[in-house]
Amino acid sequence: MLKDIQVLNEKETRGGFGEGIYEAGKKNDKVVVLTADLAGSLKLGPFIKDFPNRFVQCGIAEANMMGIAAGLTIGGHIPYTTTFANFSTGRVYDQIRQSIAYSGKNVKICASHAGLTLGEDGATHQILEDIGLMKMLPGMTVIVPCDFNQTKAATIAIADYEGPVYLRFGRPKWPNFTKEDGSDFVIGKAQVVGEGSDVSIFACGHLVWKAIEAGRILEEKGYTVDLVNIHTIKPLDEAAIIASITKTGCAVTCEEHNILGGLGESVARVAGANKPVPIEMVGTKDTFGESGKPEELLKKYGLDTPDIVAAAEKAIARKKG
Repeated sequence: MLKDIQVLNEKETRGGFGEGIYEAGKKNDKVVVLTADLAGSLKLGPFIKDFPNRFVQCGIAEANMMGIAAGLTIGGHIPYTTTFANFSTGRVYDQIRQSIAYSGKNVKICASHAGLTLGEDGATHQILEDIGLMKMLPGMTVIVPCDFNQTKAATIAIADYEGPVYLRFGRPKWPNFTKEDGSDFVIGKAQVVGEGSDVSIFACGHLVWKAIEAGRILEEKGYTVDLVNIHTIKPLDEAAIIASITKTGCAVTCEEHNILGGLGESVARVAGANKPVPIEMVGTKDTFGESGKPEELLKKYGLDTPDIVAAAEKAIARKKG
């Protein structure tokens, strides 16, 4: 299956959000968009043009934006908040916890420019802790789509999904390979990208493509790879994880996030409780990022294709040993 995956084009995942929010707005007049002075970065132009009365420019006041969004749900609206991932979470965690999560408000927190691939803006903007922050909030759904098409599908889907949602996506152009109609995306259901019996690779976000590249290299070396896109970190598809590691006996997790608190720890928790196996984690190691080109940063911090290959070979060796 991995060798058959075709790249349709390269597009920014944030562009998928822009198209998705426009489609969601056309389908449902309860959808309202708020931004903290980042309408251009979040690709909101078409939505603002056609639905100006459902757009709120909050300015650089992210905490106020979260409070306004929580209030809008009381009137039956479906508010989407938009800003960079760092400002969507770290800057406003108290407001999210108290005003949104605690009372289960139907707010969609949409976060662009996540992870190292934000690039040159550097460590102050490259949040690598947000998945952990958000998945710990009771009742919060956490979604990390892998490409343009999947981000668009997720953006549309969460309008009909009741309860608070954190949707995380990125800045750079990236290989776009999932179905254009979004039919391969279901909230809470992992997407099997490749099937094999030697090692499980669980990935989310931009690193799904890196995992596909790594899987192809591993297959050239004679291994077969069970590759699973965990686009929904919470609620986690535990059945898919258990089924995969039962088949392979070892695993690798891949995320553009700190291994402390992210996807890797979620997978390890499930494995530890149900089917303990050797697990290697590809992600940042308790560190902040720095300014640089996205691909250079992925390489420096050990999140590149060769790092996934090495982690898989280590996990396989541990299984055999």
